[in-house]
Amino acid sequence: MLYYLFTYLDKHWNLTGAGLFQYISFRFAMAVILSLVITTIFGKHLINLLHKKQVGETIRDLGLEGEAQKRGTPTMGGLIILGGILIPTLLFANLSNIYVQLMIIATVWMGAVGFLDDYIKVFRKNKEGLSGKFKVVGQVGLAIIIGCTMYYHPSIVTRQKVSGPKAGEHVEIQQNFDGSKNYYNVQVKSTKTNIPFYKNNEFDYGKVLTVFGLKDGKYAFWVFLFFVIIIITAVSNGANITDGIDGLATGTSAIIGVTLALLAYVSGNSVFADYLNIMYIPNSGELVVFMGAFVGACIGFLWYNAYPAQVFMGDTGSLAIGGIIAAFAIMIRKELLIPVLCGIFLVENLSVIMQVSYFKYTKKKYGEGRRIFRMAPLHHHYQKKGYHESKIVTRFWIVGIILAVVTIVTLKVR
Repeated sequence: MLYYLFTYLDKHWNLTGAGLFQYISFRFAMAVILSLVITTIFGKHLINLLHKKQVGETIRDLGLEGEAQKRGTPTMGGLIILGGILIPTLLFANLSNIYVQLMIIATVWMGAVGFLDDYIKVFRKNKEGLSGKFKVVGQVGLAIIIGCTMYYHPSIVTRQKVSGPKAGEHVEIQQNFDGSKNYYNVQVKSTKTNIPFYKNNEFDYGKVLTVFGLKDGKYAFWVFLFFVIIIITAVSNGANITDGIDGLATGTSAIIGVTLALLAYVSGNSVFADYLNIMYIPNSGELVVFMGAFVGACIGFLWYNAYPAQVFMGDTGSLAIGGIIAAFAIMIRKELLIPVLCGIFLVENLSVIMQVSYFKYTKKKYGEGRRIFRMAPLHHHYQKKGYHESKIVTRFWIVGIILAVVTIVTLKVR
C-alpha cells in the first residue's frame, strides 16, 4: 500500500525521497525492520494475551530433560510470525505482482491449516489435533494452486540464454563490451528449473517421461504438479517436525530465508542472472521484499522462542513456515536445491521415517520393535544422549549455515 502511495507521490509530486520505494533493496530493509518491530514489541502483548486465555502447550511425557518446565508455555505464537510477515508485505510490496500474491495466499492458507490444528488441540482439548489426512489435503490444495498458477499464468515467464537464433525463432541480442553477442529467448513459458551439480544447471520437467517413450512435453504439467505436491508437503511437514525444541525451527528458517532472498534477487536481476548463467525470471525480484518480512518475523519471534522459550509457534507457525519456504523456492525455480538448503528439515523427516519403518519391520520379523535412534526426530536423539537443547540448536544452526553456503555455491559448481 505504501508502495503505491510513494510511487504516486514520486511520479506526480516529485516528493523528495519517494523514489526510494522503487528500489527493492530499500523496501527489503524496511520490511525487515517493521517485521522486527511487530514481532518483538507487539509479540509481547500477544504472549500476555495467550497467557491470560490459558492457551498453553500440552506436553507429552517423553522422559526428556527440562520437559516439565515447558508445560503451560503459551502456544499458537505462530500468529506473531504471520502478522510479522503479512503486514510489512502489504505495506511495502507491489501487490499487483503475481508472485507476491501467491506468497500471501500460501502464508494465509498454511497458517489457517496450522491454526485449525492448534485450535483443536488447545480449545477442544484433543491432543491429536487436526487429522493427518486433513493436513495433507491442505498441503496438496496449496500445491495445486501454486502449480496451476505457475504453469498457466501468462505473467510467469523466463528468459534464458540460447546458443543462437534458429530459423523462425525470435531472440533478444545483448552486445558485450568486447564486441561479442549473447542471444536470449524472448520471455516465454518454460518447464525448466535449476538443478545443482549438473552441467548446464537446468532440469526440464517436460522431458522426464521421455525415457519411457512418452511424447516430449505432453505430460509436463502433471510431472511439474507432482513435484510441487511432494516438495510443499515434505518441507511443510519437515518444518513442523523440526519445531521440537526451543528456537530450532525458527533459527533454521531464518537462515534458509536469507539464502532464498539472495537467490530471488539474483534470479530477478538480469545482470546477475547473466553473470551466473542462470534463468532470468522477470518480476521475481519483488519476492525479496516478502522474504525480508519473513526473515524479520523469524528473528523477532526468536527473541521469545530462544531457550528458555516464552512462547511456542505451534502448527500455526511451523506449517506456515514450511509452506512459505517450499512455495518461494518453487517460484524462483530453485526447488531442486531444497534437499541441500533445507537439509535440516530433510534429516529430521528422514529420522522419523527410518525410525518408524525399522520399528515396524523388526516387530514383524522378531516380535519386538527395535530402534535406530534413541528417539526420533533426530534432535530428541541428542537430547536422550545428554546434550543440552541449546547446544543442539546452536550446532544445527551451524550446519544450516554451512548448507546455505553450499546452496549458493551450487550456482557456479556444475
